Amino acid sequence: MKRARLLPVTLLGLGLAAGPALAQGTPPAPAAAEPVSTATLASICAASAPNAESPLTAYCRGFMIGAGQYHAAVTAARGARPVFCLPNPSPTVEQVQNSFVQWARANTQYGQERAVDGLMRFAAATYPCPPAPAPTRGRR
Repeated sequence: MKRARLLPVTLLGLGLAAGPALAQGTPPAPAAAEPVSTATLASICAASAPNAESPLTAYCRGFMIGAGQYHAAVTAARGARPVFCLPNPSPTVEQVQNSFVQWARANTQYGQERAVDGLMRFAAATYPCPPAPAPTRGRR
């Protein structure tokens, strides 16, 4: 029974103790993360060490592989025409990385775009899909 009487007093005490902290104002909200730009991704990929285990290499290649896998999954699920089509045999991830860096250096006008947009531009220009077949007309 004594505990039942102490609970409201304890809660009141905690509430009063929080008052000075609340009076100080709330801390500012953290700034929203800015999306990575094409130029930033290209500089990360260019700075990557040949060692596939370096953090820069892992970030660069992980970004590219993730974007490519997401693109493949979304286009397949929607039955949409892909933005790019890798040749068979596919290039190595290192070859794609080096090609992307070269493309970004030659196409600086896209440097401020989101990295995923620049990466898709690169992929579409470097690995274009064959033309879509002409629609067939039904017989009458």
